[in-house]
Amino acid sequence: MERNELYPIFLKVSNLNILIVGGGNVGLEKLTFLLKSSPNANVQMIAPKFLEETLLLAKKHKVEIVKKEYDKSFLNGKHMVVACTDKIEVNEQVYQDCREQSILVNVADNPPLCDFYMGGIVTKGNVKIAISTNGKSPTIAKRLRQFFEDVIPENIDDLVRNLNTYRKTLKGDFDEKVEALNEFTKSLVDKKK
Repeated sequence: MERNELYPIFLKVSNLNILIVGGGNVGLEKLTFLLKSSPNANVQMIAPKFLEETLLLAKKHKVEIVKKEYDKSFLNGKHMVVACTDKIEVNEQVYQDCREQSILVNVADNPPLCDFYMGGIVTKGNVKIAISTNGKSPTIAKRLRQFFEDVIPENIDDLVRNLNTYRKTLKGDFDEKVEALNEFTKSLVDKKK
C-alpha cells in the first residue's frame, strides 16, 4: 500500500524569500493561495507578462513584480521557488537551477519536479490545518478542507487563547503539564463508539 511520506511543516514565509516564475492563471492561483494563508509573505514574481488581476493583488501586498524572462540570477537569495509558466522547458530549467543551488522548488502540475506541494489549508484564528493527498488529488484535498471548515467551531480561537493562558499558570515538570492539558482538552475528542 502506498503511503504519504511528506513531512508537514508551517513556514514563516514573511521571513523567507519566495520566487514565483510565471504570470498567467497558475501564477495568480499560486500567489492567491500563498497570500490567503500568509498575507505578509515576501514574494517576487517574474514573467514577461502578467494578468491584470495579478498586478492588482501584488499592489495590495508586498509582492515585487519583474517583467522579464526567467534567468537563474533571479534565484540569488531565494529560499523557495514555484515554477508555473506555460513553457515546459522553462519550468524544467527552473527545477534544475533550484536543485543545483539547494533551493526548494515546486513545478506546478508536475509532482516528480516538486520538493513540496501546496495542499488544502483550513484556518480559524490561530488554528491551521494543512491537508495533503501526496499530490494525487487536489479535489479530495479541497473537499476535506470544506469538511474541516464546517466542523471546526468558530470559537476554537477562544479556546486556544484560554488554553495558552491556562498553560502558563501550570506548575510542575513537562509530563505533569502535558497530563493537565490532556485532561483539560479531552472533551474535544468525541469518544462515541
